Amino acid sequence: MTDTKTTLSNDLSTEQRTPLLKRLTGANTLWIGLVLLVLVAVFGAIRPDAIFQVTTLQFLLAETAVLLVLSVGMTFVIITSGIDLSVGSVLVFASVSSAMAMNAVSGGDATNAGWGVIAFGLLVAVVSGAVWGLLNGLLISRAKIPALIVTLGSFGAAQGAALLLNNGSNVSGIPDRLNRTFGSGTWFGIPNIVIVAAVVTALGALLLTTTRFGRYTYAVGSNEEAARRVGVSVRGHLTKVYLLAGTLAGLAGFMGNAFFRVAVVTGHETDNLNAIAAVVLGGTSIFGGMGSVLGTVFGVFIPAVLEKGLVIIGVKEFWQPIAVAIVLVAAVWLDQTRRRARNQR
Repeated sequence: MTDTKTTLSNDLSTEQRTPLLKRLTGANTLWIGLVLLVLVAVFGAIRPDAIFQVTTLQFLLAETAVLLVLSVGMTFVIITSGIDLSVGSVLVFASVSSAMAMNAVSGGDATNAGWGVIAFGLLVAVVSGAVWGLLNGLLISRAKIPALIVTLGSFGAAQGAALLLNNGSNVSGIPDRLNRTFGSGTWFGIPNIVIVAAVVTALGALLLTTTRFGRYTYAVGSNEEAARRVGVSVRGHLTKVYLLAGTLAGLAGFMGNAFFRVAVVTGHETDNLNAIAAVVLGGTSIFGGMGSVLGTVFGVFIPAVLEKGLVIIGVKEFWQPIAVAIVLVAAVWLDQTRRRARNQR
């Protein structure tokens, strides 16, 4: 027991002494970034007229902004060796709740609503996501129910609740001001929705790499029992991690409202899998204890660039999920190979 405490304490001390840049990048992040650059270079060489157009890059960034916010929360979950299958459904629930709330305080149609109504809609979305995240965290950490089962249940429950709220219909009436400013507006050519996603990502990276919360996240994922023995409140920390994932899913739902100008109840069925794939592609180990937010950024854009590039060069869309699947399986295989090599040292 003493040896276990000493080992984990030394690991945490080493983490604190590690330079910030190295902690932000991680062991494999630079290689993953190189893969992304190679994809861009290959597609750019084939169709430079299409790939390097400003509008193409703007739309690619805006399309991935919502998924990036989801994936930041998923990074923390997977580093703890957990899983959250509910984030896509929580996004839908938060999106519908927010849109209905804005319409309700605007007399039935929030199309011409001002910033006060928009702020209220943001609050409803974030709180809605946080409640689902807190519920997941408590059931996993306190009731000791496996994360796979809990979040699979929340996946169906949140989706069903969203459908019940508006009888299975999309919710319109999203404020025009929200869409013009946040959903489709730009700042020096950069979509505002991308700027918000970038800020969330930067804050997530700092939280993971420079705070006690981040160190505890790695510790719980590396060895839960050892973390408990050195004084980490594992149950409390897991609850906070799932609360964070739910909160970011709620924010992503609000961002989706701004971008699409409607709260849709369908079309997000695979968001959870896409977020998990992005995190794993970014070098975060599915076995926990290893990963970075910067890697997740690369992981989000690798399939996005791959799919967009295949469309531009004229490859049939049916090949896109096959190509992404091959890259994902290769990433998991590399992760397992790396862990085996590390364990043999």
